[in-house]
Amino acid sequence: MGSYGNLSRRALETNMPIMVRMQELLRGAKNAVSLAQGVVYWQPPKQALEKVTELVWEPSISRYGADEGIPELRAALVKKLRVENNLHKSSVMVTAGANQAFVNLVLTLCDAGDSVVMFAPYYFNAYMSFQMTGVTNILVGPGSPDTLYPDADWLEKILSETKPVPKLVTVVNPGNPSGTYIPEPLLKVFPLCFSPLWRIADLCKNAGSWLLVDNTYEYFMYDGLKHTCVEGNHIVNIFSFSKAYGMMGWRVGYIAYPSEVEGLGTQLLKVQDNIPICASIISQYLALYSLELGPEWVRERVETLVKNREIVLEALSPLGEGSVKGGEGAIYLYAKLPEGRGYDDFEVVHWLANRHGVAVIPGSACGSSGNLRISFGGLTESDCKAAAERLKKGLEELVEHGLVQDQ
Repeated sequence: MGSYGNLSRRALETNMPIMVRMQELLRGAKNAVSLAQGVVYWQPPKQALEKVTELVWEPSISRYGADEGIPELRAALVKKLRVENNLHKSSVMVTAGANQAFVNLVLTLCDAGDSVVMFAPYYFNAYMSFQMTGVTNILVGPGSPDTLYPDADWLEKILSETKPVPKLVTVVNPGNPSGTYIPEPLLKVFPLCFSPLWRIADLCKNAGSWLLVDNTYEYFMYDGLKHTCVEGNHIVNIFSFSKAYGMMGWRVGYIAYPSEVEGLGTQLLKVQDNIPICASIISQYLALYSLELGPEWVRERVETLVKNREIVLEALSPLGEGSVKGGEGAIYLYAKLPEGRGYDDFEVVHWLANRHGVAVIPGSACGSSGNLRISFGGLTESDCKAAAERLKKGLEELVEHGLVQDQ
């Protein structure tokens, strides 16, 4: 058996993807159901699927397209950014999902050895993207204990004291894995009434750092909350079709980057041409036809997740009052395991899958050990209820008796 001696340190020192570990766990756990992966239960719009099936024999579908995306989709996205996101000075590049968009931006904006900033709990794939590109000086900031919002006071200190200044700060809004939303201010009066997001954007501008905001869950807002974007010549935004339109396997995301920053689009094209060349052409047309249905199509489906959230919240009740955060946005709840018992969260996840037949994500994969991420988006209400019953039974046993093993 060979050794790892000839493999790159970059790959070896990158964390193993938690979803790969979860897939292995699910294969080994008999009849386990998943509240782990961040997916939705619906498929893309029927009308859009029917239209793309007509394109299969069109020759252009099987050829390379423009690196930055088919013109019709890019034009539709620029309009969408203006109307829905209040982004008026942004250009668009279409990518093979939001994860690839993130890698494009890291390779374009950061050098190996640069400092970057994330906030725990963080999105595990973003952390891995930094690791595998040689950006190993990853400064992980705390979230507020009460809200899990990024700690802007900590960021201000880090940006002023770290030399050289961190190249990039990244947040996910609404949050993955936290399920929290960084709210906009009730009154946008500068500088007295900042939301954390506006304050973070301002701190990055003053320090000369890029701010990368992942808006994958822009439509996944609950309880009357409204998603907000920020724009500036130091801000790049990522969006995705995966969750909103049930297009996980079709792999379409996009970058909204500042049009006024000279050369940024050109450098992004270099990276794009060496990773996918272009996103799948037929997938881009599906995205275009889905976009034509408008955000209401998505919001109608997101509303069905409110009941799922209630079901999973009830399942987490054995952990006690104040142990669960999130659920304001995205498709996640973030739960703290009982303190003082020395639980390893991955051991708990393994136990829940094998003993109780339900899978969740360990918080240690998100830089926040002793917690669990639970996704309520991937199952219909009846299936979610069945999974939640297993989860509640497992947590009740955990709280009362610990990690009981089968004899």
